Amino acid sequence: MIQVRNISTSFGEKVVHDNISFDIKKGEIFGILGGSGSGKTVLLRQIIMLDAIQKGEIDILGQNIKTLKQSQREHIKRNWGVLFQFGALFSSLNVIENIGIMLKENTKLPQDLIEDIAYTKLKMVGLDSRVGKLYPEELSGGMKKRVALARSLALDPDIVFLDEPTSGLDPASAKAFDTLISELRDMLGLTVVMITHELNTIKNVLDRFLILSNGKLEIIGTYKDAVNANNDTINRFLKLSKENFGK
Repeated sequence: MIQVRNISTSFGEKVVHDNISFDIKKGEIFGILGGSGSGKTVLLRQIIMLDAIQKGEIDILGQNIKTLKQSQREHIKRNWGVLFQFGALFSSLNVIENIGIMLKENTKLPQDLIEDIAYTKLKMVGLDSRVGKLYPEELSGGMKKRVALARSLALDPDIVFLDEPTSGLDPASAKAFDTLISELRDMLGLTVVMITHELNTIKNVLDRFLILSNGKLEIIGTYKDAVNANNDTINRFLKLSKENFGK
C-alpha cells in the first residue's frame, strides 16, 4: 500500500531522517514509533502530503506522490482518512456536521443522504445517534476521538492515518479504542498507520512497527522481533513506554 524509499530530511544541521526505507502492507496495522524529536510526526506528514519530501520517494497505492499534480493529489487523498492527535473537530459544527463535512466537500450527495451516512459512521465507532446533535465542547475526550475517527471514515478510505489516537485517554477508554481500531480494520479491510507511545497498543494492536532514533530506522518488525533484538535503543524505548504509558 505504501512504499517509502530513501527518505532524508534535515532542518538546518539537524538530521531528522537519514536514508529511511520501509513498506506498509495492505490490511495491516502499522506503527511509527520513536522518542520526542525522532521525526515520526514529520514522516507521517510527508506521507499524507502535508510536508514536502526533501529527498527520496513515497509511493501510495502505486503512485509516486512527489510527482503528482495538485488535482491528482486531491484525488488520491480521497483514498485515506486522518485522525489528528487532538481530534481537530470544528467547534462551530455539531457531531453530524463534523462527520459529514468530508462528504459535503468531496461529493455531490444530497444533504439528507450525507446525514444518513454520517449517522452510520457514528454508529460504526460505537456512539449513539443522540450524540449527533452535540457540539465538541459537550463531548468527553474519548467521544471526541471516536467522532474524529468517524469523520476519517466518511469517504470509505482504503487507509487510515492515526496520530496518537489514545493519548489523553484513561486506560479503559484507551483499551476500548484499541479494540475499536482492530475491529474496524477487520470489518472494513482497512490499512491503518499510526503514531503511538502506548505499550498496550504496541504489544496488542500493531502487526508491525518501526522505531526511529537519531535519524535512523532502528528496527522494523513485530513486538517479538523488538524484544528479541537485544538492542539498547529499542529496550530503552520500550521501557520508557511501559513506565510512562503502560500503567
